[in-house]
Amino acid sequence: MAKEWDKDLREDGLSPEDRERLTKASITQFTQPPILIVACLTMEDMDTYPDERRQKAEYLTAVQSVAASIQNLLLGAHAEGLGTCWFCAPLFCQETVREVLGAPKDVEPQALITLGYPDEKPEAPPRKTLKSVTSQNCWRRS
Repeated sequence: MAKEWDKDLREDGLSPEDRERLTKASITQFTQPPILIVACLTMEDMDTYPDERRQKAEYLTAVQSVAASIQNLLLGAHAEGLGTCWFCAPLFCQETVREVLGAPKDVEPQALITLGYPDEKPEAPPRKTLKSVTSQNCWRRS
């Protein structure tokens, strides 16, 4: 994954020093935690439809199911005093991740989840107010 990201960073115009710093930090981020989970999607048990509209909706249903399962994993880990972090990095290099895992072509790596006992307890980031992210009876942009 680091090679893929380095290529993207080079195309973005970052200096060799900045690319090296970022890719080294990324490698550490994914090799240091005691457990690294790769969440994957497969359409194997999903319904198939003859038209593109419904098949796309079924695929998005599978994506949402993977995301919901990751959220449940994060909540369960938190309840046990574990620290987690969800990264969508595999979406940028699915073929590379698939190859490293030895996964078949019909398996799509979707996310990495780091898991372990945290060394620190950082402050929670500020949250938006409920009013700023909800609408009643109609769509409202703030």
